[in-house]
Amino acid sequence: MFKKMIIAEIGSVHDGSFGNALKLIELASQCGANAIKFQTHISHAETTKNAPSPSYFNQETRYEYFNRTSFTKDQWIKIKEKCHEFGVKFISSPFSLEAFYLLNEIGVDYIKIPSGEMNNIPMLEEIAKANIPTILSSGMSSINELDITISLFKEYHDKFMIMQCTSEYPCAIENVGLNVIKLFNERYNIPVGFSDHTIGFAAPFAAATLGATVIEKHFTFSKYMYGSDAKNSMEPDDFKILTKGLFDIWDMLNNPVDKFDNSPFLDMKLIFEKSIVAKQDLNKGTIISIKDLDFKKPGDGIKAFEYKKIIGKELLVNLKKDDKITLNILA
Repeated sequence: MFKKMIIAEIGSVHDGSFGNALKLIELASQCGANAIKFQTHISHAETTKNAPSPSYFNQETRYEYFNRTSFTKDQWIKIKEKCHEFGVKFISSPFSLEAFYLLNEIGVDYIKIPSGEMNNIPMLEEIAKANIPTILSSGMSSINELDITISLFKEYHDKFMIMQCTSEYPCAIENVGLNVIKLFNERYNIPVGFSDHTIGFAAPFAAATLGATVIEKHFTFSKYMYGSDAKNSMEPDDFKILTKGLFDIWDMLNNPVDKFDNSPFLDMKLIFEKSIVAKQDLNKGTIISIKDLDFKKPGDGIKAFEYKKIIGKELLVNLKKDDKITLNILA
């Protein structure tokens, strides 16, 4: 259910343009994402008109912005259909009960709980009862708060996971919290992912290596687009690098190497390893000492690490410089 997944977080970067939303789905899928996430806002159900805005949101009130950039039910249906047309999962974050009811009605592959809603127990209970695969964002929540939410979901089903996330835009490297991935794995015994707010590749690559099976990254046409998310999002060329790198990391983790078995390298060992040879011309009867030995390619003779086995042996034949020393010519 939560197999390796890369989520392109479009959020509201479409800025209310339905055409942009559809094009972003197409482009993100071509860049390697296998899931697309939106945000479903219904202003009057989500916020009061005079609610404060975060510092990075100052061009218009959030109430006005969410009202201007929201989609109709028919448009959400077409967004879902466009996701499926391009073979990606349709995910959205509801910011109110009304938004959840809308998503549940049109059908959504996954619900993503934004971190600001993790204490909205009335909404979470409705979502848990709906038995929809759910992704929880830990964002601004403490462990004690997360314990309550996870216990709630466990009462209804096991189709949910948690994402380590830091609610900082952009997120400073020292605040990423990669250690939390292991903590979540051990504490909750559910799939763990990583929602990345850093600039660059290091954090999501490290998270995948540490066990995150779902990675989310903000996606945009251009960092110069209007809105609160675009400047901290990843552009298409970099997103292609991200997705290839993540799938490569997961492939590496799924294919452990047995270092007790070097049989795949036997041919290379013959070419690159060293055999024991005569360091100079040696006469029959010479008692071999270390000063008589040299170690050169190829590795098809007595191995260099076995040199002590022939020290003190008597040479039964004459040898030229660089002739291999073999056991059958030693007394």
